[in-house]
Amino acid sequence: MFRKKQEEIEIEGRINAVPVSHPGRIVGVLAVLLVVAVVISDLFANPNYRFDVVGEYLFNPRILSGVMWTFILTASSMVIGVVLSMVLAIMRQSDNYVLRGTSWFFIWFFRGTPVYMQLVFWGLVGVLYPKIALGIPFGPTFFEFSTAEIFTGGVAAVLGLSLNESAYMSEIVRAGFQAVDPGQAEAGKTLGMSRQQIMLRITLPQAMRIIVPPIGNETISMLKTTSLVLAVPFAADLMYVTDAIAGRTFLPIPLLIVGGIWYLSCTSVLMVIQARVERYFGKGHDSKVQVDKNANIEVTASV
Repeated sequence: MFRKKQEEIEIEGRINAVPVSHPGRIVGVLAVLLVVAVVISDLFANPNYRFDVVGEYLFNPRILSGVMWTFILTASSMVIGVVLSMVLAIMRQSDNYVLRGTSWFFIWFFRGTPVYMQLVFWGLVGVLYPKIALGIPFGPTFFEFSTAEIFTGGVAAVLGLSLNESAYMSEIVRAGFQAVDPGQAEAGKTLGMSRQQIMLRITLPQAMRIIVPPIGNETISMLKTTSLVLAVPFAADLMYVTDAIAGRTFLPIPLLIVGGIWYLSCTSVLMVIQARVERYFGKGHDSKVQVDKNANIEVTASV
């Protein structure tokens, strides 16, 4: 009888409980809705945006070609940059002073100079070295070739972007390696595994969980950095094409909107890919909190 009465009191207490009000949230939501309404109203009321021109050029073949080349530059530069950054990170952790010093100098130089300056330099390689020859010093030349034929605009753009990116990502990769418990590498040694096996089978798979999010962020940043390849010059990326059309039509604002729409679309695709890759490498490390309704106890379960 006493227990039944106590349960009735507890139930009445729960029913009569009044949730805490949050007037600040309501004010914030109303303020955001007001700003959104003003922006949308201005977009449709201001004729200077020329959305008719935006619709005309949004799927223009030259614009689509620029989007394709932007993706090619981004993917090529990131693949080369990731591979080179892993090599630099391993060299940075080496016991060899020469390898460690070389990696440090590379990172110091390419992180310390602007990427635009580096792209200009790679674009002028043909001026510095008109021909590249291979042979014996002060002796016969086996073969030579014109630098301009090898260092085209696309090659120079990919080379400049990937070298600059590898210097930044090498520190990200090194941080991921250092985050792995050293005891696991020691356990690998006791099992007779070589350093290469420990790196590929133990350290790298665990480090990828930490490395992938910053690499995804760097990939999105690289997508926008490709707009600087006009310094090479490389006359095919999205930014160059939109600028060229804007200069011909004297309508810079609609073409900027076209470029912005495509950059946002490409960035959204990359964010989806990043989320899937993070989920893949995060298997076994995500935790969800489940509540036992009967015991009212929070239990953390590993997924």
